[in-house]
Amino acid sequence: MDMDLSRVSNRDKLKPRREPYWHRLQVGHHLGYRPAQDTAPGGWIAKAYDAETQRKHHHALGDFAQLGANERFAAARKAAQEWFEHLALGGSAKVQTVGEACKAYAADKPDAEGRFKRQVYGHSIATILLHKLTERQVLAWRAHLEALPVTRGEQGARTPASLNRDMVPMRAALNLALRQHHVASSLPWREALAPVRNATKRRNLYLDREQRRALLAALPDDLRAFAHGLCLLPLRPGALAALTVGDFDARRSELTIGRDKAGAGRRILLPAETAAMLKTQARSKLPTARLFTQADGRAWSKDYWKRAFKAAVSAAGLPADATAYTLRHSTITDLVSGGLDLLTIAQISGTSVLMIEKHYGHLRQAHAAKALAGLAL
Repeated sequence: MDMDLSRVSNRDKLKPRREPYWHRLQVGHHLGYRPAQDTAPGGWIAKAYDAETQRKHHHALGDFAQLGANERFAAARKAAQEWFEHLALGGSAKVQTVGEACKAYAADKPDAEGRFKRQVYGHSIATILLHKLTERQVLAWRAHLEALPVTRGEQGARTPASLNRDMVPMRAALNLALRQHHVASSLPWREALAPVRNATKRRNLYLDREQRRALLAALPDDLRAFAHGLCLLPLRPGALAALTVGDFDARRSELTIGRDKAGAGRRILLPAETAAMLKTQARSKLPTARLFTQADGRAWSKDYWKRAFKAAVSAAGLPADATAYTLRHSTITDLVSGGLDLLTIAQISGTSVLMIEKHYGHLRQAHAAKALAGLAL
């Protein structure tokens, strides 16, 4: 039975019951009200009838307790209309918040989940319903992200490249929600989360083998083993830190990289020296244990290695901006300069040929000149 819920006096006369009282807005669209048992404001519900599937969909709107009693009907009607429009555009009847969209995306992506914990879940954007998300709200979150310190405990301007990396998981989570019809349009984030152009610069800091040896000598024993791994394998520091004993097949001298920014796992056939180093790290450890650990058995992360690494860089007299990632860059540089093809380098390092070409392609000039010289008649 339809009734007029727009008047406060009419709502005050209603007796509490499980089934809401319904106010018809238009054919197939109703706004419901469920009186509370006590003096608290009642709750509002939207109901939509899908003639094609002959199913009814419901969506709880809240009690709008922050508004005056005479303002709640209009606010509830507006919220219901927004949901009806979302459905009309092909949106899912199941309502999802930005935070829930991020959790769904990061269910099997630990790196993304870590970023969301630091940058999304504690921000007001996490509680916004996807179909109510606006470009202004996304831009506000982006501004918040830009203002965050580069790392915990250290202040400093976030580079455009760092901002681009941090926006990738959020953009991917929202795009997944779009594909699953939890939101009908990408307009709120299409421009707001657009990456900064030309943000990634060519990496120029290179440590030669003597400098790398000096750095290793200046590091404490546990971190020296980890850094040695970075000198022998072109992996990201986070990927090396995530390796477990079970990822290393000592019999075949094969290493499986299963958790990395690159996503899909890959296998690397190891030379004898590298395999021997990993055998030493794996000794007396369970398959689930990390290959590289701190002296007390804890896993490595940049929060633990960064300070000691900086101290070793200073002690070894190396450029102050050398980092753990510099070892990866130096290793890849040696592979390119050594003549290994870019596709193979991209595969074992877990990146794209495009990125290898962008950052290291200039190192192939000498090989190209030599090849051209071989064409002489």
